[in-house]
Amino acid sequence: MAKLVSATYGEALFELAKEENKVLALLEEVTALRTILTENTEFGILLANPKVSKEECIAIVRNVFEGKISKELMGFLELLLQKGRYNELMPILDYFIDRVKEAEKIGTAYVTTAVALDEKQKGAIEAKLLETTSYRKIEIEYTVDESLIGGMVIRIRDRVVDSSVRTKLEKMQRMLSEVQLV
Repeated sequence: MAKLVSATYGEALFELAKEENKVLALLEEVTALRTILTENTEFGILLANPKVSKEECIAIVRNVFEGKISKELMGFLELLLQKGRYNELMPILDYFIDRVKEAEKIGTAYVTTAVALDEKQKGAIEAKLLETTSYRKIEIEYTVDESLIGGMVIRIRDRVVDSSVRTKLEKMQRMLSEVQLV
């Protein structure tokens, strides 16, 4: 049910953004709003409190966000509050973000290396990923895991490319353990 709600409302927000020619602008706003709400959990608890009326919630949201977010996003938030759907806001925002990235061919990659990379190395990885994928833009999150020993692991959606020394050593160990000496 929650998946259906997030898809329905998220798709509606996406269609609104397309109609208004504000897809990338709304993506930026929604991403910032998501970050703000994640960092301020008390705000969400207040708006989800059944003792606070829908009208009071709308007044609070207007007081906090009016003039700081677009009228489209403000209207969308007000609609969610009127329909009692505030608890589904985060999945809706996530759906919208994913939908925009899909439509705009913006990919997300997770790169794990054994050592921290410098900007030149990061640029080379970004260029190679753009060259080998259908994305026009790619966002990369870098992490360091010293247990990889060397090499890197790249994950994009459900695809994983593991060229780490640790994995190569594990494969070699499995192959050697299968060898039978006569």
